Amino acid sequence: MSGRGDSDPTEIQDVDDAGDGGDAGDVGDPGEDARRARWAAAGTGVLLALAGLAAAVLRAHGTAPTLVPAAYALGAAVCALAAFLGSRGRTRRALWLMVVGAMVMALGDQFD
Repeated sequence: MSGRGDSDPTEIQDVDDAGDGGDAGDVGDPGEDARRARWAAAGTGVLLALAGLAAAVLRAHGTAPTLVPAAYALGAAVCALAAFLGSRGRTRRALWLMVVGAMVMALGDQFD
């Protein structure tokens, strides 16, 4: 053998017993993965909706054309809908709606 001769087999630990979190080799609970995806979709949608709403309010008080805050508000509404769908488990649709909402807000920023 090419290993050390003085090593004790009881010193060898499994990956799961090493205390590193244990997700490296586990298959995982599908329910836990779905729950994590719902929380991520809902949280991201709410964050984007709040950012779009804040941008719409700030742009409405400025000298920007009317189309700019309207685009931010529309993008925020789409992201809020995405947050709602994400919390209900429709994470794929929520992801695409978040992308569309962010694109609408970016398009509104181009009108400035």
